Amino acid sequence: MEKDIEKSIELINRGAVEVIAPDELRKKLERAIAEDRPLRVKTGFDPTAPDLHLGHTVLIQKMRHFQELGHQVIFLIGDFTGLIGDPTGKSETRPPLTPEQVQENAATYKEQIFKILDPDKTEIAFNSRWMNEMVAIDMIRLCAKYTVARMLEREDFKQRFQSQRPIAIHEFIYPLIQGYDSVALKADIELGGTDQKFNLLVGRHIQKEYGQEPQVVITMPLLEGLDGVNKMSKSLGNYVGITEDPDSMYGKLMSISDELMFRYYELLSSLSLDEIEELKKGIQAGRLHPKEVKAQLATELVARYHGEEAAKRARQKFEAQFSRGEIPDDVPEYDLSKEDGQKIFLPKLLKNAGLVKSTSEARRLIKQGAVSLNGEKLSTDEIDRPDPGSILKVGKRRFLKLV
Repeated sequence: MEKDIEKSIELINRGAVEVIAPDELRKKLERAIAEDRPLRVKTGFDPTAPDLHLGHTVLIQKMRHFQELGHQVIFLIGDFTGLIGDPTGKSETRPPLTPEQVQENAATYKEQIFKILDPDKTEIAFNSRWMNEMVAIDMIRLCAKYTVARMLEREDFKQRFQSQRPIAIHEFIYPLIQGYDSVALKADIELGGTDQKFNLLVGRHIQKEYGQEPQVVITMPLLEGLDGVNKMSKSLGNYVGITEDPDSMYGKLMSISDELMFRYYELLSSLSLDEIEELKKGIQAGRLHPKEVKAQLATELVARYHGEEAAKRARQKFEAQFSRGEIPDDVPEYDLSKEDGQKIFLPKLLKNAGLVKSTSEARRLIKQGAVSLNGEKLSTDEIDRPDPGSILKVGKRRFLKLV
């Protein structure tokens, strides 16, 4: 276990938005060293989707930091709470998952998280283990430990109440169960996104109600997606999935802005903050090109999920297609959100983007094999929605970057 308190706190604070409360964190670290007892660090994930993206890994990367400091991390899969549906940030009641969906997604999570976490230092827990043992009187006693007034202080509940949109009783129970998870696991620390702050604080309250020392709460930012604006989300199409093939992952990461690149470095990279600062200084001084620094990040992340060789091949392929003088630096961009659906009518896109004068011209060029996407010729008018960062080429000199 790391004995240097200041070193521990520096790593714990890296990228964090808020620590509640810093003095309690220091005391817990001091006691852990004195008693030679690793802290129990909990992070909960509802298995709402079968795969994870880089936005999810911000929390997992912070769990890894705690492992490096010698503490015990608990990856809690909310197979019970997943049947309720987390109401956080929702303007209406969220449909619950089926037990089959929960189990299928949970199994996939277990496969994916060990791309980051050390399996020998990770405890996997399912909250159905203690929740299924609860009887009606236990649930009533849990509900008695919090008030409706306090629940309505939560912003999304308050807005729905004021606008007279329905709030189901089971949605109030969700944060109570999340809090009780901390009791069952005897959590010293709980990690969560900034959108989870209310639920995490409920956990502190519930622990005190059950006679436990309250957990320290650490909130992490919600990672912006490839658009640099919205939270990374599959529904918005601005995500990088950790199970995506190496070429897609590499290409998407190379499409992010130079400014967003360092946000990703801080939250996702294994480089130290000092090393990241040196990269920034190198760009400012003109010693490093932003594209090279971005390639270093893309290579690191692809290697983490697919291995060094796959990352090397993805980089070579990307550079062969895009970086060796073939594509100019000032490629115009086109916002894919202007196009609806998972299928896109290519002639219309080319016309809207100004690459051709008419859809008939576009059809003719496609038929002639003069239109390509990421180096591959297109032969049909309708294509699957391209990934952000993809490059369309028409003829020899017309390029378009899809964002």
